[in-house]
Amino acid sequence: MTPTTDLAALIPITKHETEKASALVRLGFPAAEPVMPQILEWLQDLNWPVGFIFRPFLIRIGQPLAPYIRTILAGQDDGWKYSLLVAVVAPSIELAQTLRPELEHLATSPSAGESKEEVDLIAVEILDALRKYAPEA
Repeated sequence: MTPTTDLAALIPITKHETEKASALVRLGFPAAEPVMPQILEWLQDLNWPVGFIFRPFLIRIGQPLAPYIRTILAGQDDGWKYSLLVAVVAPSIELAQTLRPELEHLATSPSAGESKEEVDLIAVEILDALRKYAPEA
């Protein structure tokens, strides 16, 4: 088996497979990076048990997650956007700073779906927090 295949075997299939999620977290970053898109899928609903395992791990990664988060923010799943902003971006000043252009766009030009899911409101909150931590940025 290749390392990516081994990682794929650790991706939870159900929301209760916290042992698999914990095994991926123990591998750390960048070892788990090849399956990062699948890990991020578990934050589509903030109530899923595997999401509770992945959330602190993702927050610790910070800025290297930016390309993955950008892909999701450019997509159509507005609920997922909201969940990621609340659960991963807001607690990571470094990641939020990296995603500032996307946050500014969401805050000022949200789609109807983004407004309905309050993606624009959480983007404004994150931008306000950034101004407090890095006023000149």
